[in-house]
Amino acid sequence: QVQLVESGGGLVQPGEALTLSCAASGFTFNTYAIQWHRQPPGKERELVAGISSNGNGNNLYADSVKGRFTISRDNSKNTAFLQMTSLKAEDTAVYYCKAIMGRSAYWGQGTQVTVSA
Repeated sequence: QVQLVESGGGLVQPGEALTLSCAASGFTFNTYAIQWHRQPPGKERELVAGISSNGNGNNLYADSVKGRFTISRDNSKNTAFLQMTSLKAEDTAVYYCKAIMGRSAYWGQGTQVTVSA
């Protein structure tokens, strides 16, 4: 059974940091690229960051998070991460991880991140 389980979300104040995790099972994790997406309240889901299957090469970041967010993965633990620093109110959203290989794609259930004073 394929599973992607996000964790690490929560309520933080502006300027603080948070690290999200995405634990995978049921498929060959190290053959899938990983993306983090987010869906702010009342808005469409958007791509935040992406990393290749082996973690080498250039990672992808949305302009809104460049320099503040870092995507990484540990293929030995079938887990991907999204380190978020200098959080802003506009980063408030449900964050989802997505595993992609060709036409095959899996989504997690999401984790809520709320940035508020």
